[in-house]
Amino acid sequence: MANSSASDQLEEGTRETLDFSKLRQIAGIEEDVLPVVVQDSGTREVLIVAYVNRQALDESLKTGTATFWSTSRNELWVKGATSGNALRIDEIRVNCEQNSVVFLVTPQGAGACHTKDSDGRYRTGCYYRRMKSSGDLEFV
Repeated sequence: MANSSASDQLEEGTRETLDFSKLRQIAGIEEDVLPVVVQDSGTREVLIVAYVNRQALDESLKTGTATFWSTSRNELWVKGATSGNALRIDEIRVNCEQNSVVFLVTPQGAGACHTKDSDGRYRTGCYYRRMKSSGDLEFV
């Protein structure tokens, strides 16, 4: 992996490099957003954690397809629009303080993550590594 890009190291590496500054970065985008946990309705696997603003939430409710606010691109992000890996919304839940939501979804494509496994298949979700007590990551 010595010649891998920073993105490859981040997404496929076994060294922990958690981004503890992400929420501070999001706070600086001047867009009101809420975190959304996306969970497979059938398996209950957590697929991704993303963010929604009012527009993304309204679009999700209207179309029935998980739509987010991209905090890195500052634009609406319809999951699956380019990959074909859309997420059909079965239910939206709101937490007690109304400051986060859960999308219970049924995946419509090959996976929910934009990364692929060693066989070239989209991963079902973005949580495909676990942290060992050493702090290293291992694939599950």
